[in-house]
Amino acid sequence: MSSANAPLTFRTATAGDVGAIVALVESAYRGEASRAGWTTEADLLDGQRTDPEEVAGLIEKPGSRLLLGERAGELLASAHLEKHGATAYFGMFAVRPAVQGGGVGKAVLAEAERIARRDWHCSTMQMTVITLRTELIAWYERRGYRGTGIFRPFPGDAARFGRPRRDDLRLEVLRKPL
Repeated sequence: MSSANAPLTFRTATAGDVGAIVALVESAYRGEASRAGWTTEADLLDGQRTDPEEVAGLIEKPGSRLLLGERAGELLASAHLEKHGATAYFGMFAVRPAVQGGGVGKAVLAEAERIARRDWHCSTMQMTVITLRTELIAWYERRGYRGTGIFRPFPGDAARFGRPRRDDLRLEVLRKPL
């Protein structure tokens, strides 16, 4: 079986994965490398999406899990899950740009929902998405997520999350019953 046909496997990130996760997230969201996929934010934000300190903190945080999707040992995707009572927060979702559109993201989202529902006994999955990312919102809607009408300003810590290239960035909370 070639590595392209190997099954996608899942595991929880460890401290040894921090550098690979940061590189994956940056490649999916920022800079020219991100333009190879369809999830780029390069036209909306400059700067970093994450850093080693944030990723390490998420790995160590109680009630938090960084889910990794791999094929033949190669990291293809990651997503952060965090339990808040009966709701699981889903964020920092990244798929290697070269494999976007091939079902990897759909499989990772399904595994994250499975973890939230079966392992954490959550009844809802929630996330925030930049409202200008209409194609991404439509992707989530096809998977059962709905806008809540709850909006949040884009994080003010620009050094941590990126420097907006526009002044109209805001986030909408999306939810899905599990």
